[in-house]
Amino acid sequence: MAIEDLKEHQFKEGESGNPNGRPKGVKNRSTILKKWLEIKTTFKNPETKQDEDGTVEDKIALALITKAIKGDVSAIKEIQDSVYGKNPDVVHTQTLEPITGINIVSDDSTVSTTG
Repeated sequence: MAIEDLKEHQFKEGESGNPNGRPKGVKNRSTILKKWLEIKTTFKNPETKQDEDGTVEDKIALALITKAIKGDVSAIKEIQDSVYGKNPDVVHTQTLEPITGINIVSDDSTVSTTG
């Protein structure tokens, strides 16, 4: 396919690829969530049993830890992934060449050579 054929399918200068997309100035979900996570709140410290000031994010983290302590495997995994990073789903394989030319001495002093 020639480059000239592709040019007719490209967007014209100043033309949007998604004219009905998100309007300018609308915040994305991540920005909105960060705003609400920073809200000040009071929660009960699970260790001291005293009320403490913190953020909604602190309260959620404590709720997740509480679930993990009770044995919730998905909560445990979420904490592990957040703290230590997700375990990559990559399998590394390696082909090893056989080792040759090694002298093996047995208890009765006989020597055999590999390969």
